[in-house]
Amino acid sequence: MERTKLTNKHITSIGGQALIEGVMMRGPKKIATAVRKPDGSMELKVEDLNTLAMRYKFFRLPFIRGIVGLVEAMVIGTRELMYSAEFYEEEEAESTKESWTQKIFKDKAEDVEMLLAVFTSVILALAIFMVLPSFITNLFKNLTDNHIILNLLEGIIRVFIFFIYVVWISKLEDIKRVFEYHGAEHKSIHCYESGLELTVENVKKFPILHPRCGTSFLFMVMLVSIFVLSFFGWPNPLQRVLIRILMFPVIAGISYEINKIIGRSSSKFCFLLSYPGLMVQKLATVREPDDEQIQVAILALKEVIPGDREEDRW
Repeated sequence: MERTKLTNKHITSIGGQALIEGVMMRGPKKIATAVRKPDGSMELKVEDLNTLAMRYKFFRLPFIRGIVGLVEAMVIGTRELMYSAEFYEEEEAESTKESWTQKIFKDKAEDVEMLLAVFTSVILALAIFMVLPSFITNLFKNLTDNHIILNLLEGIIRVFIFFIYVVWISKLEDIKRVFEYHGAEHKSIHCYESGLELTVENVKKFPILHPRCGTSFLFMVMLVSIFVLSFFGWPNPLQRVLIRILMFPVIAGISYEINKIIGRSSSKFCFLLSYPGLMVQKLATVREPDDEQIQVAILALKEVIPGDREEDRW
């Protein structure tokens, strides 16, 4: 596999997310969302970024920044995903009924729906990737009472479930399009990092894989969880569930810091650490985009690039 990060002249903190027929890019000061509408035209929305870390120094501290950043990324990502979906919703019937959130929360209904979506996503993720592997592993408890082996087995099962999940959703037709936009996001960031003009022809030259992708971060969370949870032995099922839920922010914070180090290093060791995440990207979560998808990614990326390149250095 090509060591993509070694070709980059400028390692940027700018990151993005593939949406429904669109791309969201997040820079040091702005968020830009570009969507290809059904009529073929492009819609662009740009907003100023106002995170907790920008307002308070406490949330910029190591480990804390990873936890807060993950939550904010989920909120922003869900909001922009819902925004992109609005362009492709079927026309409603003439007599539309108000949802229960609109009846109760009125103008705040959209914000409430977004928070509910994030909350539901977190609960499902914890249930599928943290709790379920623990219960499956417990079936093997009669074979060994060594808690290190049990936690290692749980981690392997967790990684396996994650891999099966991403491979499965990659086969869905609508998700394939999203993953193509994911590729457009990566290729355009590579182009920017290499100092070339952001044109379709230049962007097409670059690989679809990127070492600082969110997929790689999620895979790192899986690996770190094996190490962290080993310190708590193998208590009863209820205690295991509580420990895994309570320790998830800690695991996320540690994973963020590891990815931060890997992202700025060109050493062989750091490349090896990033390799599993790159393989998951290659096999499931990233696809080669077409020219129109690249145009969307470029449009969003250009809006978040700061005047001073030092501002978005990783």
